[in-house]
Amino acid sequence: MRTLLLADMVLTMDDQGRIHHDAGVLVEDNRIIAIAPRGAFEGAVAERVPLSRRLLMPGLINAHTHTPMTLFRGLAEGFSLLTLEGWFHGIRLWELSMTPDMIPPAVAVSCAEMIRTGTTCFADQYFFMDRIAPVVRASGMRAALAYGIVEVGDERAHDWALRAAEAFLESLRHDARLTGWVGPHALFVDNPLPTIQAELALADAYSAGLHIHLSTSGEEDAYCLQHYGVTAVQQMKRIGALDRRMIAAHCLTIPEEDLATLAAAPFAAVIAPSACMRAGRPAAPLKRMLAEGVRVALGTDNVAANNSYDLFKEMQILGKLMAYREGEPNPIPAKTLVEMVTTRAADALGLAEQVGSLEAGKRADLIALDLDAPGFAPRGAQDIYTTLVYAVSGLAVQDVMCEGRWLMRDGRLLTVDYRAACDALEVAFAELQTRRARLKS
Repeated sequence: MRTLLLADMVLTMDDQGRIHHDAGVLVEDNRIIAIAPRGAFEGAVAERVPLSRRLLMPGLINAHTHTPMTLFRGLAEGFSLLTLEGWFHGIRLWELSMTPDMIPPAVAVSCAEMIRTGTTCFADQYFFMDRIAPVVRASGMRAALAYGIVEVGDERAHDWALRAAEAFLESLRHDARLTGWVGPHALFVDNPLPTIQAELALADAYSAGLHIHLSTSGEEDAYCLQHYGVTAVQQMKRIGALDRRMIAAHCLTIPEEDLATLAAAPFAAVIAPSACMRAGRPAAPLKRMLAEGVRVALGTDNVAANNSYDLFKEMQILGKLMAYREGEPNPIPAKTLVEMVTTRAADALGLAEQVGSLEAGKRADLIALDLDAPGFAPRGAQDIYTTLVYAVSGLAVQDVMCEGRWLMRDGRLLTVDYRAACDALEVAFAELQTRRARLKS
């Protein structure tokens, strides 16, 4: 089936930076067939979908989150989740009271909130992935799902987690929208070297990427300097971890001399500015990373740390945070910030041939924003990238398509019953509180 989407503006995010006005995007099944001015499609046989007063652009990609942690939204206030102690007391103790049945409604709420604000693809890292994947699949979203492996001193935990991770990776071998990754919570700080080596072997067996946290507080470098005599990045290189595709969240305290090593690897730093600021941590050296050639992307982190999935808001926060850090206006161009949730994020996840830009042959993952929403006027005076970063929010998104399927039309979610998911999440949260109280008594 062919569908012709007609819009006032099409922002392609392709290599030429093409922006079409009064144009159409022709979709056949799950792929984009052509993008051209409206007149080029006269006589074309297709279902016509007029998106008047709309801006079409690629669906956004959230390169780091933990969807089940919607269950903990509001519970970690006052904790710095980017230190091992703060994470343990602010989140881990709640996780020990959680049951697998609490996972699906939390994930459904997360998917709904991402779709509503224009995200079509995300990278997740958590355990109980067998409960996460069906909900994501039903939502229609695209995802890179990393089975989280957290040891924290429990020598038996890694054996169970590795077996569960392998079964999960096997289950996604032929999935069209979901790819399996391996998700060590963090190398070195809470996983000893034998566990890390087993995780690398598992990733190799399934040609899977690694999704980790790195340099959130300096603890990893201190540990590696004490035990191995080198920084965490150099130890990662020494054991071959940097030979694999890797996305690493936060990257706040990486020594500058290690950036060239990361630039030479299939590595991407995923910056999560809201989580960084709320944890009271120093900002990532994004300007220097870009100058050194390090791949970068943007993520929200979990909504106990953020507490929002709106990537438009996250772009704005990152742009302002970098100006504050560098002491200069616009140290990171607005176009680069938009790339961090589109083309650069797709590259980080190994999906650049499929998504991240609107081009013939790529998957039909796209969103439509209301050009009459607050922030767009006056259109003639504003650079479109600056508008998207600093003037509008994800609530301007009205239509969302992934793999050629509508997930939202005219602001109405089609694949997730948000109200029912919220009601189920309230029930799960009440049970979580009861279980936590029992464990404390």
